[in-house]
Amino acid sequence: MDKLIYFDYAATTPVRPEAVEAMVDALGQFGNPSSRYGYARQAAQRVKEGRETVAAAVGCSPAELFFTSCGTESDNWALRRGMELNRRRGKHIVTTAIEHAAVLETCKDLERQGYEVTYLKPDRAGRIGAGQLAAALRPDTALVSMMLVNNETGVILPVADCVRAVKAFDPAILFHCDAVQGFLKTPEPLARLGADLVAVSGHKIGAPKGIGALYIKKGVRLRPLLTGGGQEEGLRSGTEATTQIAAFSAAVRAVSADSARLERTAAIKEYALSKLKEALPRLEIISQGDAPHICAITLPGYKSEVVVRVLGDQGVCVSSGSACHKGRPSHVFAAMNLPKPWLDGALRLSFSPGSTREEADALAAALKNAADTLFTTLS
Repeated sequence: MDKLIYFDYAATTPVRPEAVEAMVDALGQFGNPSSRYGYARQAAQRVKEGRETVAAAVGCSPAELFFTSCGTESDNWALRRGMELNRRRGKHIVTTAIEHAAVLETCKDLERQGYEVTYLKPDRAGRIGAGQLAAALRPDTALVSMMLVNNETGVILPVADCVRAVKAFDPAILFHCDAVQGFLKTPEPLARLGADLVAVSGHKIGAPKGIGALYIKKGVRLRPLLTGGGQEEGLRSGTEATTQIAAFSAAVRAVSADSARLERTAAIKEYALSKLKEALPRLEIISQGDAPHICAITLPGYKSEVVVRVLGDQGVCVSSGSACHKGRPSHVFAAMNLPKPWLDGALRLSFSPGSTREEADALAAALKNAADTLFTTLS
């Protein structure tokens, strides 16, 4: 195929033209935002305007929005400093077994430091309920962490309901939400979830890699993860990444202006799933995904990593799970207790508002060709 057929938008997105333009413009204005002369104040103004734009999209005050290098940093900051802040309350964390590695690996590290973590298991559909979470709370629970949109199934977790359950049990428990896959992919502004801490990332919405943010609700007093020159109100030191911030805010404006983006994305996902089932009757849908841009399928009896490689040779990009797995089996699909043949053949598809029916047709044809030419495994 001459044209790249890309269905891995949950891994990363192409940088939007608006973001490139903003980034190039910011590169030409190289002043340090922390310096005091006029030229530097222009850069500081650009950072201020970028913060206002991203905060408005999150639904919070600019004073509650702090720029980071990525979603992983935001998650680490929230979890590590959140537990430190609530250390007098206890050393118990509740999270889910289907979180991104940025949360799970941080929780494992905290366990090595003496904290105790409860990992909530999903059902076969990848869902976790507020009642399930409420039952796991204890007098020594200090923090709860739950993602908004699962990055491998597209399931939307009931974060708002869970926040209410946690705060009814004890308002002092901190609630962190990894909303990297939910930012501008769900209708409601993230701050309305009620969580104390919310992580987002730029490269999932058409900004370059290397920029993210953490929403810290007013009154939550986290200590900084990085110390130094006192940038970001002393909470995240390091010279402000003015070019990435400019690009992030430009991407946010462009995405927010496309009011029909969610409907278009959901429609192309539905079309793609129907074409895949038509081309491959043996294909099974693991999750259609509540979020418009992610779903999970499987070809039982095939090895997903082989299928991904064969499709890639044809110019078709899909994944066998989170890009952060780097080829390792998906902990999300394993936590759902899927049969082994389903686990072996699991694939994640993720879409954008610009994905087309022609691309979906090409995906179906390429996957059928791959299935027809590969030997099935004995699993």
